[in-house]
Amino acid sequence: MTRENLLIVADSERDANMLYAAGFLVPDPFIYLRIHGKPHLVLNDLEIDRARRASRDCRLIRLSTYVRKLKREGIPAAGFARVISAILRERRLKKIVVPGNFPLGLARELRALKIKVKAKDGDFFAEREIKTSEEVKKINASLIMAEVGLSEGIQALKNAKIGKNGRLFYHHVPLTSEKLRSIIEIAIMQAGGLANHTIVATGHQACDPHERGYGPLRGNQPIILDVFPRSQKTGYFADISRTVVKGRASEAVRRIYATLARAQDLAFAHLRDGRPTMEVHQIIEKFFKKEGFKTGRRNGKMEGFLHGAGHGLGLEIHEPPRINPTSEDFLRAGQVVTIEPGLYYPGLGGVRLEDVVLVTAKAPKNLTKFEKILEV
Repeated sequence: MTRENLLIVADSERDANMLYAAGFLVPDPFIYLRIHGKPHLVLNDLEIDRARRASRDCRLIRLSTYVRKLKREGIPAAGFARVISAILRERRLKKIVVPGNFPLGLARELRALKIKVKAKDGDFFAEREIKTSEEVKKINASLIMAEVGLSEGIQALKNAKIGKNGRLFYHHVPLTSEKLRSIIEIAIMQAGGLANHTIVATGHQACDPHERGYGPLRGNQPIILDVFPRSQKTGYFADISRTVVKGRASEAVRRIYATLARAQDLAFAHLRDGRPTMEVHQIIEKFFKKEGFKTGRRNGKMEGFLHGAGHGLGLEIHEPPRINPTSEDFLRAGQVVTIEPGLYYPGLGGVRLEDVVLVTAKAPKNLTKFEKILEV
């Protein structure tokens, strides 16, 4: 852990580094300082009691105490810059290290007050990459929320009927991506999670890995369900993808699905402490090529394996390490990563499988318990 003196000014609802530092969710910006290795939180009076329960390792400072003190010194409306400057000067400090997304205007104010502000290169808290056992429990709790949502969504597909035109009907009403997404997200919310941008995509839409999906769903076609909720209590994410077909999948889709399942198992076998993440991606890529699934441009559009094999997961949905063809990261015991091979071909659609895995010193542990079934 670096001994640099650190400063973050942000809300912990949206800033993962602030949530990691403070340990609880606050909707409005506040101040975090790490001075000589000791963490400090500067909060308004409304948040102090909550902070005492959630942030036992931090020294708590009332913002109002410094605002009153500065007012007595002739500064009638002291903002964050004045308060930070006063705290640092009391400790005879004139230099502070901030994250790359630190507010530019606030940095200018601090520099005007003779405080040197330096943006930290790389990850602000490199230790975030290695999850504690408590963090793994929080990710597991989020995974349960995701699985609840997926279960409700797949149950709706099981109960749906295929109409004469191939469209799906649920309770005698056309089943759309939007409707199925709402079924999934409501279930996740009831389980304590918050789902945003859930993917329910089929047909040509599913050939774009980030397309959320829209319009009527059809039978006998692959439907990608990609669910990545955030726990409303802890802020930790889950991320699971399944591909299902209501009815009968074509032989081509069945072969793609089986190939993806084998590719995922192959990747699991190579998740080892110290291995370059680029190699994991390349192993999947070479396996696809060997099985006859090429990646490239056809008729002006890319098809095949279009994205990285996975990514780190935690307080952000995408965080280090990256598992892609250009990554310079390495796997380390304690990381939580996704493994998500996918193949996308116009005319057939997209197929993707994604699980969340804990890297250990020995064999990796698959944290995702949700079943893999193609036809429902």
